[in-house]
Amino acid sequence: MKRFTKVWTAGATAVLLSVATPTLAGDAGAETATDGVAAAARPMENLGRGVVAVRSSTTSVLVSWRLLGLDPDGIGFNVYRSTAGGQEVKLNSAVLTGGTNFTDSTADSTRSNSYRVRPVINGAEQSPSGAFTLTANHAVEPALRVPLRAGGPVKFVWVGDLDGDGEYDFVLDRQTSPQTLEAYRSDGQFLWSVNMGPNSTNQNNIEGGSSTIDVGHNDGVTVHDLDSDGRAEVAVRIANGVRFGDGTTYNGLPNNTRQAIAILDGVTGAARATAPVPTDYLSDGPMYARFGVGHLDGATPSLVAFMKNRVGDGGFNLMFTAWRFTGSTLTQQWKFLRGNQNLPDGHNTRVIDVDGDGRDEVAEIGFVLNGDGTLKYSLGPQGVVHGDRFHIADMDPNRPGLEGYGVQQDNPSGLREYYYDAATGAMIWRHSASGTADVGRGMAGDIDPRFPGMEVWSFSGLYNAPTNRLTEPNTSLRPWPQLGLWWDGDITMELLNDGKFEKWDPNNPKPTNSLPRLLTTSNYGAVDASQNVQPTFYGDILGDWREEAVYTNASYNQLIIFTTDRPTNTRLYTLAHNPAYRNAMTLKGYMQSHHVDYFLGAGMARPPRPNITYPGR
Repeated sequence: MKRFTKVWTAGATAVLLSVATPTLAGDAGAETATDGVAAAARPMENLGRGVVAVRSSTTSVLVSWRLLGLDPDGIGFNVYRSTAGGQEVKLNSAVLTGGTNFTDSTADSTRSNSYRVRPVINGAEQSPSGAFTLTANHAVEPALRVPLRAGGPVKFVWVGDLDGDGEYDFVLDRQTSPQTLEAYRSDGQFLWSVNMGPNSTNQNNIEGGSSTIDVGHNDGVTVHDLDSDGRAEVAVRIANGVRFGDGTTYNGLPNNTRQAIAILDGVTGAARATAPVPTDYLSDGPMYARFGVGHLDGATPSLVAFMKNRVGDGGFNLMFTAWRFTGSTLTQQWKFLRGNQNLPDGHNTRVIDVDGDGRDEVAEIGFVLNGDGTLKYSLGPQGVVHGDRFHIADMDPNRPGLEGYGVQQDNPSGLREYYYDAATGAMIWRHSASGTADVGRGMAGDIDPRFPGMEVWSFSGLYNAPTNRLTEPNTSLRPWPQLGLWWDGDITMELLNDGKFEKWDPNNPKPTNSLPRLLTTSNYGAVDASQNVQPTFYGDILGDWREEAVYTNASYNQLIIFTTDRPTNTRLYTLAHNPAYRNAMTLKGYMQSHHVDYFLGAGMARPPRPNITYPGR
């Protein structure tokens, strides 16, 4: 297998504190379906160790790496450093069996330092990981900087192992006219560009061009290993005039209103397969799209497409389709048309196994589809309408299964927010008020260790979800409901809000909702994503189980990837090997927090080993 040594450039300076928390790992044995029949192991990326190093102070370097989903119990690690290309030296005196990170306080920062880890199984060292190199006199900062070609603003970044080396590469858009897609290896090596053509120049966020991507809550792009060969593909909704990465131009449709889905080779950007989008709603014009990936049969990946266009009276057509890519052909598995059914949608889709049978479902804010495209349930008859945010997670560790939480926009019944059984749609509790309710944001995560399970909060207040207890009635003291982020090393959630990494302390709230700040991204030259106040991407893509947030600089010629500089004793397998979390990394819409399918928070149990297998490499 091939590996790349990554060299990162210097940037700004910051020093953060460290914390330590207990060790957790994964239970032995795979998960099974709720009916007692073993579910098929789903193929997941054969990831490398994702070694990353940042200068955490003027005198120390934090080195971090992945624990993989199928690593054996008891695996340990040794950390090696090579200074200025010299012989590698082991840094730890005893095999590391706690958190998968190490603080190097002996590095000479005036010279380049390369780090590797070697797994240790039953006392025997295994093959080394790829190397990560910090340049000489590297800045003290919790960030990596990946060079990009010059270009226009970026709204979204996707990750996937495009070249099969076991590490995440990057695909990004350019919000130019016409728009473009670009792909880069993990070290910034440019791979290809796709010109989205003349039908991407109309970038209205509701009724734009037939090949326009990444406007409003729409994307029309995702990245994943769709044929399980060990290399990720890029799925994109296209129209006539799109020029692929190999220089060929697509003109396979009868007119510029018609659309197709293309599967692109991750290394070349050439089209490996195309298929036409169904024409059921063609009379109302092109359809915008949101793409994601799940294992709808539990065993093979499917591309899931949410597609929508506006009808003359201001309402919307909604169509879901699922697609299978075999490596050479793209075939539609099923199609679901909403029609006039009471099925409320929102600004984000989740693909997740809501009922624990090993097969993923497709969830909207107000309804869920089975993996075969049939309707599982609707929350519409229970008074749910359109809303901006919803979450599905194991919010109550003492209750079997997953729970959902959503907020409402302009609900005439006064329903503001609701908490429900994700498997059945049965309401557990709801909050209503007189008059029309309009709650613009809602979040879910464990931020208060005083109460078991997760908290849910909106502009209506902060509640412990399992008990429906109002734990912070003062709305000026509760955290802003934007994004969650695991960053500082404890197992309660931090917060990411408009370029600010924050920590809500329930025992010592500040007099306003300006929370204690861990990091400000603009201090390192990062800018929010195009048309938004979010990062271009966030998720666990490097190092241990903590999450990264990806921004660009103001010149759009550099990705700035914020990665933690804080040590932790907590050991968890990489979140990217958790099926629910990995699906969430393929979805955009209005960016919302990713969730694993087990409870991650204060007092958590050891999570079960994921029921996965590694294909390809």
